Amino acid sequence: MKVAIMGYGTIGSGVAEVLEVNQELLAERAGESLEVKYILDLRDFPGDKNEDKLVKDYKVIAEDPEVGIVVEAMGGVHPAYEFVKEMLLAGKQVTTSNKNLVAEKGAELIAIAREKGINFMFGASVGGGIPNIRPLNTCLTADEIEEITGILNGTTNYMLTRMADEGVSFEEVLKDAQAKGYAEADPTADVEGFDPCRKIAILTSLVCGQQVDYQDIYTEGITKITTEDFAYASQMDRSIKLLASSKAVDDSYSCMVAPFMLPKSHPLCNVNDVFNGVFVHGNMLGDTMFYGSGAGKLPTASAVVADIVDMTKHAARNVFIEWKPEKKQLIDYKESKNSFFVRTTSSKEEVAAVFGDVAFVKDPVVPGENAFTTNVMTEADFADKAEKIAVVNRIRLA
Repeated sequence: MKVAIMGYGTIGSGVAEVLEVNQELLAERAGESLEVKYILDLRDFPGDKNEDKLVKDYKVIAEDPEVGIVVEAMGGVHPAYEFVKEMLLAGKQVTTSNKNLVAEKGAELIAIAREKGINFMFGASVGGGIPNIRPLNTCLTADEIEEITGILNGTTNYMLTRMADEGVSFEEVLKDAQAKGYAEADPTADVEGFDPCRKIAILTSLVCGQQVDYQDIYTEGITKITTEDFAYASQMDRSIKLLASSKAVDDSYSCMVAPFMLPKSHPLCNVNDVFNGVFVHGNMLGDTMFYGSGAGKLPTASAVVADIVDMTKHAARNVFIEWKPEKKQLIDYKESKNSFFVRTTSSKEEVAAVFGDVAFVKDPVVPGENAFTTNVMTEADFADKAEKIAVVNRIRLA
């Protein structure tokens, strides 16, 4: 099978490396050899071992009948979408790790692939090297998935881990993450939660079989989390994690990305540093969890190559993925229910007058503050009550 790679950055070069290093093993598992014929990139790579395979025009790939599988490793939505669509229309199978492309155009590209009798796969788009996309389409198809909750961003998990373990401030740990290459120069997609938002949209789309727009998901990042919040969490035998969650509610879903305080007994509480974890609850299976490297060159490339092997085995038929383009209407996040940890400069009497029966933290970390946890209530009810006291910060409880 001849393979083309579009984009020779971190992921694209990783795919080429995995295909080379594991070529004999992959040939046995795929049933035939896998060979990179083209690498599309506008840049030059003098001296690179794959220099002779570089092309600058994507039509070279689209018009070559020998190429059966194309890897999209360019990133972003445009021109990746246009290139991928043309490859599918030309009868070439495509795999990608591009969450932005899949979240926005996944339903359409899946439909094109089905019409052509080929495959569009995206096993590396959520969780990098963690196998969670494929189990949702195969192993867990007998279950009604009632909840998916995960730590889906390695950058913010690394930052929150350091804040918890070392008492480092958000500003300091962000600089450290950027210096280590975990965070971009513009870290907005990570620290504001936009990255895991797209990932939970993809997972929810797969579970419900319809398009879930990431723009409809309430998203909150970690920029307001402080060392004082972690001190309170420690006192309560909890820690703070950025969770992306999707829960079935009647005939719809309640989705959210936000920091949560988790008890130390929660399985996701022990997912630290740059690792990801995805917790899934099915109505028959019960609880299961996927854990591993959620990003990085080789873990992500490994998942992409797994798609290549799968598509090679199914070169003559489409592997059905239920994801219709019709939009799924999500539950308004204001109707979702949570309990909350609250820091306030208001008195206990003022808090009780507004929230009623609450549990106060015995020893406030900050002089002049009171801290408490609420009973379960709707987001709308909490927002209404919170306006009546002086809130320093609030974090949802899991």
